Amino acid sequence: MTVRRYKKWISFAVAVTMFGGAVSVHASGNPDAGEAQAAACGACHGQDGASPIDPSYPHLAGQNERYLLNQLKMIQNDTRNIALMAGQLNGKTEQDLADLAAFYASLPAKSSQAIGDDSAIRTGQRIYRAGIARKGVAACIACHSPDGSGNQQAGFPRISGQPSAYIIAQLTAYRERVRATDESLGGMMRGVAEGLTDTEIALVADYIQGLN
Repeated sequence: MTVRRYKKWISFAVAVTMFGGAVSVHASGNPDAGEAQAAACGACHGQDGASPIDPSYPHLAGQNERYLLNQLKMIQNDTRNIALMAGQLNGKTEQDLADLAAFYASLPAKSSQAIGDDSAIRTGQRIYRAGIARKGVAACIACHSPDGSGNQQAGFPRISGQPSAYIIAQLTAYRERVRATDESLGGMMRGVAEGLTDTEIALVADYIQGLN
């Protein structure tokens, strides 16, 4: 990716954040109804939504509601193919999914810690906050905010405190074009991830894990 494309991604992110042009309006969810829907989800994601049985599974607690609902819809219709989620959302209505998203968004997010040494954490922070302009890698803060809380209105996810293994898996999937759930955002995540090496992905993922 060129520096020109880097500037394009930044401009696009700002436009989506300000005007919400790449996201759609969804039904309002009911957290109480969602709690009943979530009983089976706890087997993998933990009853608190933030204690997954595998470090490569995401924390759902505290996730931005709009983003989570979009992902649930994509998983249900196989736009986002996750083998372990196959059939889990079968039969659920859009309102059911909205209720699930509202429930998990209402739960407190879980704090975590970066595990790298000071040098590694500084490098991860630099990638997160400034990107890598010479390779056209946009700064993560453009969409996910300085503290990793994302942007609810624009549908950008909260990533702070997510397990580094999950972040690594997702960035790698975007880079390798295995995950393509950013179509409505012009392929933004694939464009960013394609400029990252395995080492850079691991460093920024560890930094994100420690954001609270």
